[in-house]
Amino acid sequence: MLVALGVAVARGRHDGVDTVWGLGFAVIAVVGLIVSGSGWLVTALTVIWGLRLAVHIQLRNGRRPEDPRYVALMKRATGNPHWYAFRKIYLVQGVIMWFVSWPVQAAQYEGATGVLTWIGAAVWLVGIVFEAVGDWQLARFKADPAGKGRIMDRGLWRYTRHPNYFGDATVWWGLYLMAAQHWVGALTVLSPLVMTFFLTRGTGKALTERAMGSRPGYAEYVRRTSGFFPLPPKPEGSR
Repeated sequence: MLVALGVAVARGRHDGVDTVWGLGFAVIAVVGLIVSGSGWLVTALTVIWGLRLAVHIQLRNGRRPEDPRYVALMKRATGNPHWYAFRKIYLVQGVIMWFVSWPVQAAQYEGATGVLTWIGAAVWLVGIVFEAVGDWQLARFKADPAGKGRIMDRGLWRYTRHPNYFGDATVWWGLYLMAAQHWVGALTVLSPLVMTFFLTRGTGKALTERAMGSRPGYAEYVRRTSGFFPLPPKPEGSR
């Protein structure tokens, strides 16, 4: 996070921390593997998830101006702006990253493999497919001029308004199940709960829907489409 802050100061923008979010988990997983000497599968799955997310966000943000969230936050800066940014952005995200990564670390130090390991890997696979495919479908939709001013309601977006956030949460529940093979790992249940909370009530779904609420056709999309868990869309005229 200190390196990310230094890069942000040099670039004059802080949305690079969103890229570092995925990279940070990959770094934690690799360090945990080196220290523990075990947990190759959970490490690989975490690194794959983190690198895919980092690349996706960097490609998306690289074509945009600075994220308005960080612009608004830095306008409220008091005292040294770099120290303010460290406390309000980088330190907070670093602590959350460390806490959410507990199941990965627990699975590595346990080194146990069993039925829950493979169930967790299968759940992870469902999550990464939803997240990656949802992001890809949305990127294609936004790149098509015909989609300008319209609501994305195709592909996975027909069944949930947030396939990417649902997939993200599912990934972390899968990694938790891999850790839950041992009782110590089972105690880390607060980590996927915290991640799910942020995705549904914090900076994920809730923030996105506040920004989308005024768009034409969005209220109808909300009426017929599940808010998080994938479900068949409601038929026209139903409530």
